[in-house]
Amino acid sequence: MTQRSDGRAADQIRPVTFTREWLDHAEGSVLVEFGKTRVLCAVSFSPGVPRWKAGSGEGWLTAEYSMLPRATHTRSDRESVKGKIGGRTHEISRLVGRSLRSVLDMSSLGENTIMIDCDVLQADGGTRTAAITGAYVAVADAVEWARQSGFVKPDAVVLRDSIAAVSVGIVDGKPCLDLHYDDDVRADTDMNVVMTGSGAFVEVQGTAEREPFSRELLNELLDLAAAGCVELTELQKVALITPLGLL
Repeated sequence: MTQRSDGRAADQIRPVTFTREWLDHAEGSVLVEFGKTRVLCAVSFSPGVPRWKAGSGEGWLTAEYSMLPRATHTRSDRESVKGKIGGRTHEISRLVGRSLRSVLDMSSLGENTIMIDCDVLQADGGTRTAAITGAYVAVADAVEWARQSGFVKPDAVVLRDSIAAVSVGIVDGKPCLDLHYDDDVRADTDMNVVMTGSGAFVEVQGTAEREPFSRELLNELLDLAAAGCVELTELQKVALITPLGLL
């Protein structure tokens, strides 16, 4: 296996940590760290649904993603100051929402809304995959809060499965897992893969930045991503069953 600038093997994910209840006021919050990439995922649970869902008996989940001005090497202007949300921000916000809705039972949620805010504190590649993976843990905590608060029935299975995401790519001719910034800028192919804990694909976003890739390489990348998501799923499980005082 090839070595990368951070010393990892090609099939190795970065050190991943989940710090739950990072915020005092959110119903669920997690600081997720994929190496040097750090994303704060805050989940708000509120009664009621958008007007177009009212009376359906079902809930809703939506998400917003943003990046702090100094999350990267140079400062970027806040999009709110520019007066326009960028296309990349819209795309990732929708991706996070789609990913979490894929494992949510809207009927069990009742007419309540889950709002996810993912803010990138520091970016070193893989911010969208970190956001999805961390958001699941924060949503799980928010759902438990809603259960204890009486907004959700005690026996309701709101989350039918878990969800995790990881990036893969062809770097220096080799398939690599969980790309950090140095990998990403050199990658011939860059792909983001979202999977459920039971192993089903939710979304695959792949692009040949330079050389087109073969079906064989695609299969290899998907296998690599699947193995990474299995590892992330186990880390999510450990984070959720570990008493907060021991994290």
